[in-house]
Amino acid sequence: MRSVIIEADGGSRGNPGQSAYGAVLKDAETGEVIAEDGTTIGVATNNVAEYRGLIAGLELAREFAPDAEIEVRMDSKLVVEQMSGRWKIKHPDMRPLALEANRLAPFGTTFTWVPRERNKHADRLANEALDGLRSGVTVAGGADESLVAEVESPSRAEPRREAAPAPQPPAQGWGKAGGPATTLILLRHGVTPHTLDKRFSGGLGGANPGLSDDGRAQVRLAAEWLAPAAERVSAVVASPVRRTRESAEIAAAVLGAAVVEEPGFAETEFGAWDGLTFAEVGEKYPDQIAAWLGSLDVAPEGGESFRAVEARVLAGLDRVLETYAGQAVVIVSHVTPIKILVARALKAPLEAVYAMELSPASVSVVAFYPDASGGAPRASLRLYNALPPERDAFSAAATQW
Repeated sequence: MRSVIIEADGGSRGNPGQSAYGAVLKDAETGEVIAEDGTTIGVATNNVAEYRGLIAGLELAREFAPDAEIEVRMDSKLVVEQMSGRWKIKHPDMRPLALEANRLAPFGTTFTWVPRERNKHADRLANEALDGLRSGVTVAGGADESLVAEVESPSRAEPRREAAPAPQPPAQGWGKAGGPATTLILLRHGVTPHTLDKRFSGGLGGANPGLSDDGRAQVRLAAEWLAPAAERVSAVVASPVRRTRESAEIAAAVLGAAVVEEPGFAETEFGAWDGLTFAEVGEKYPDQIAAWLGSLDVAPEGGESFRAVEARVLAGLDRVLETYAGQAVVIVSHVTPIKILVARALKAPLEAVYAMELSPASVSVVAFYPDASGGAPRASLRLYNALPPERDAFSAAATQW
């Protein structure tokens, strides 16, 4: 046989929690299954389980197709990018696993990211292992290609991981009683020339500047920080404003997710103030800015009040909660909409936006839980205004969703 395909997956029920992997070896020309492995590995993280699935698949190829060319297909963006040499391996738990995978992978092995729905076979094997329905390697045999032979290997003797439950597609009717939380990872856009000059920068109605080079680097760093959670991100939902759209595209490329626009999450329209500094607005529109600072219902000339922005942000929130019920999504937005979402989660009055600081390319995490009686969702703020150096803070929050 000249070429084979390895499909591998892994998951943890808890992250870290009881974990397992699944790996399947196929003939690349016919698609026929050669061998499978589904085994638990005890308590581990999702990323460790995925690497163990890759290693198990490479061991199958070495045993059953030692001279074949190999293509590895996985839905883990992290593993594929690291094994392809495009991402650095920073986490100490990943390095020995990556070294072992590199040792097993023959020269010329290719690594391909595939959507989760195209990796169902490996995912099923992992979940069967977690459910106690299988353990170890089986090989195909007989005319009907049924799996008939149980193979034991010393390297596979220890208990192996259990995979996470298969994610559900976006579902309408998010408020089903007792459903899982919908997790919003709130990412503010990176800096623009207006950010650095401290100018009012609104939505689509103003100058609409793009990211600076520093802004792009900030967002890329934040996205790489989020990469360990990529497998759980269903979509990147972006404000349609240029700087957020550019930030979303950077994040989506790292996380392997599609970008979807939500106009409700656009920044406040500042009208005639757009592009001006605070001092310049004070000189040109002294009465307007005094009234604006004194009331959430006052809008800049040709712009929006905070109350108006709140109404459309919360309408956008309702749409996201309905479309991505029980899933995790990255929301790429702006200072005011993110503060409004946080205030909503805390049941705080809109005045709370004045008491929050939010850095460019910072990450906040909010979870919304369906109310059992069908009422308004309950919410939990899990992380606020975190930056990539605070990796432990995000990791701790991520274990809860």
